[in-house]
Amino acid sequence: MPGLRPPQIYAVHRADYGAIAELPWHQPLREWSEDLLGGLPRGISRHVVRFVEIGDEVLAIKETDDRQALREFDILGVLGNLAVPTVEPRAYITERTTAESAKLPGALITAYLDFSLPYRALFSRSLAEDTAGRLVDALAVLLARLHLVGFYWGDVSLSNTLFRRDADAYAAYVVDAETGELHDQLSNGQRQMDLRIARTNIAGDFLDLQAGGIIDPTIDPLAAGQRLFEAYNGLWAELTRVEEFSVNERWRIDERIRRLNDLGFDLGELTVTTDLDGVSLLVEPKVVEPNHHSRRLLRLTGIGANENQARTMLNDLDSHRSAPGYTGGAHGSGELPAELSEDEAAKAWLEEVYKPLIAAIPDNLTRKLEPGQIFYEFVEHRRVMSRARQRDIPTMEAIAYFIVDYLANLPDESRYVDTQKF
Repeated sequence: MPGLRPPQIYAVHRADYGAIAELPWHQPLREWSEDLLGGLPRGISRHVVRFVEIGDEVLAIKETDDRQALREFDILGVLGNLAVPTVEPRAYITERTTAESAKLPGALITAYLDFSLPYRALFSRSLAEDTAGRLVDALAVLLARLHLVGFYWGDVSLSNTLFRRDADAYAAYVVDAETGELHDQLSNGQRQMDLRIARTNIAGDFLDLQAGGIIDPTIDPLAAGQRLFEAYNGLWAELTRVEEFSVNERWRIDERIRRLNDLGFDLGELTVTTDLDGVSLLVEPKVVEPNHHSRRLLRLTGIGANENQARTMLNDLDSHRSAPGYTGGAHGSGELPAELSEDEAAKAWLEEVYKPLIAAIPDNLTRKLEPGQIFYEFVEHRRVMSRARQRDIPTMEAIAYFIVDYLANLPDESRYVDTQKF
């Protein structure tokens, strides 16, 4: 448009810049043409949020003031660098004006998180029992991870979170960090304030669902907030508490580490202090690293997966490795050598189980679930089949039944299309 002053665009990837610049930034976001917008589900927000498709990607655009767009862009980038689950910041826009030179809000652009859904979209579907509890538990884990890296959220809620399936649980991702603050370390008061905000906001989220007739009116919204409080405090204690042991109880240190591994965390460092009499050990976790199973699976196989999905794959790998009568090679090339290393076993599992499953998925079904969740659902389907038939089901037979009887009947979740106004 001749004479129209262009906005300032700061894009992470040079390839994004041209496509972003072509969007109608001189118009308020709520007035953008429907031709530009995707019908993806969005949660409740104090800002106008829209989705646009650029090439093969979908980007989320949120209108906010110029300073806030830059601040949230930076915070999300730092959280991503700290390996906290969050949406990926791609650009921020400032100095927007209308054709008549009236000032418009700035904008933050993030990448759409494939296979993710806001909580309202999840509750609008037919879901397993205790979905509410599992979402709250996922949010408790996310909040603990944020607090470990010194992030005070300030507006903890289901509305500011996206969820992805993670085996029989959910993984939670930060989608709105505009009220957040990064510190070297949080005080107990800051953590407790976040928890109080979380309890209030979660109760509000559930009251909103009840008002919309989406969930059973008998569900207690306050109980959901209390569940987060208890889940968070239990996890935080396990991650951070200092323990004192007798010198004859060193095995309890190993138990502590195993409990943390079961929760999906590793100890990067463990401080052990002997008292003056040399009769006790003081054990204090110094660095707690998340995604224990995900990182192990990635190291062994190169597969990226959520934590519980990775746990399922590793269990299946171990089961495959120890199966009676196991023969190495995709077509049974010989007996499994007793000295087969973990890396060799992982390679065999990839070739004989994981790759055949993924390769067998027809192109029109690949958007149903992400690969890690597909594998988890396959393992569960195979287990149910084996129990019903009272025998082990060969891999290729199990794959065929899984695709036809289960996967083909699921809705697409890669980019779940909004069929309602949430």
